[in-house]
Amino acid sequence: MDFSDVVATRRAVNYFDSTRDVSDALLREVVEMAATTPSSFNLQPWSLMVLRGEEEKMRLRKQAMGQAKVSEAPVTLIVLADRRGWAPGTPFAEKNFQEMIKAGAMTEDRRDWFAKACTNLYGTSEESQVAFATKNTGFFTMALMLAARSRGLHTHPMDGFSREGVMKEFNIPDHYWIPLLMAVGYFNEEKELAPPKWRKTYDEIVVTF
Repeated sequence: MDFSDVVATRRAVNYFDSTRDVSDALLREVVEMAATTPSSFNLQPWSLMVLRGEEEKMRLRKQAMGQAKVSEAPVTLIVLADRRGWAPGTPFAEKNFQEMIKAGAMTEDRRDWFAKACTNLYGTSEESQVAFATKNTGFFTMALMLAARSRGLHTHPMDGFSREGVMKEFNIPDHYWIPLLMAVGYFNEEKELAPPKWRKTYDEIVVTF
């Protein structure tokens, strides 16, 4: 599918075909495509919880205003943004530093510089930590929706849920923020696909002050 077609046909669909599964292989392909998205210092502070079972999806649905698509989609994702993903010594921050050394972009003697830079940029306040985590995870989730569409799938990003309730229900550690849930699957062809919604024009987007 041409990229312009991917963008033009992406929808936040409300109706999923519960009889058509999304294979593990297809989901893996889509996630790994999305994982090529850019991130601050390549820290990649995103994670996913993949829900497939009816029982766990219904548990999530109770925390998500009873939205039917949470349980009707073959796959529902809890998208996690790690507010501590920048912190020196955490597993992926350390892996990132080691990979930068391997790539010749960093040397071991610059470890303190790198740690200080990450801390100053992303860890000086709770606000900056949330901004770091959600900004980068937003890049990833948009790429995930486009990758899914390129493989014939549809998605629906959801903001109507209790973050506290989902955190508690699924034992999610406190250093994560949940920016959204996402249903993934095939559109139910028995329903009518909604037309595209209006979007701002170039002239409406570009501003001066």
